[in-house]
Amino acid sequence: MEDQSTLEPPDERRTGRIGIGLALDSVHFKILDVLRAQGRISVAALADRVGVSRANAYTRLEALRADGVINGFSARVDHNRVGLEICALIFVTVRQELWKQFRTALAQMPEVEYCAVTTGQHDAMIQIRVADVSAVHRLVTDRLSTIPAVRATETVIILDEVLRRPYVLPTAPRSTESAVGTPQDTSGTSQFGMTRFIRAADGRADLQRGTADADD
Repeated sequence: MEDQSTLEPPDERRTGRIGIGLALDSVHFKILDVLRAQGRISVAALADRVGVSRANAYTRLEALRADGVINGFSARVDHNRVGLEICALIFVTVRQELWKQFRTALAQMPEVEYCAVTTGQHDAMIQIRVADVSAVHRLVTDRLSTIPAVRATETVIILDEVLRRPYVLPTAPRSTESAVGTPQDTSGTSQFGMTRFIRAADGRADLQRGTADADD
């Protein structure tokens, strides 16, 4: 039997579909939820937790890995135990013509755990982990601020990390089969998240009717 996943060009596959041609469903999300807390769980235990057969769990797990939904496994380290007791956020304003220089310099700083380009007052947010507050000061003043691409910085020390998840899943996952081809609302309104949209023509008609009723 021919693998159906090879019949569609990559750019034409439906979003959320995995390599074996099956849509992500509630079982896939249950697997991901279990792995979030126990990444080294056995396939037999995973199957028992999810409520499927061992073969089913193994097939689904391998499909998630093959498709890139699961892109790797890693250890979680207690930063305090390895001597990195201070976590800080550094908001950076970057000279727009020197973004490449900024990225290159940042990649050479082992203290940097995470960096994201942001909207708002600053251009980027960096999260670092170091041994003490003086190490934060040295990194900002002696290294980060001396990079020509950096125009300004603002540093915030994190006092307590209240919650940290390895990754986030949808709060109410739905099978992508039901999401694809959902009938369009023909009543003149549509729902997008929690926002209600009304077509302009229908809105004007409602407004005109309301005005006529008021005149009567």
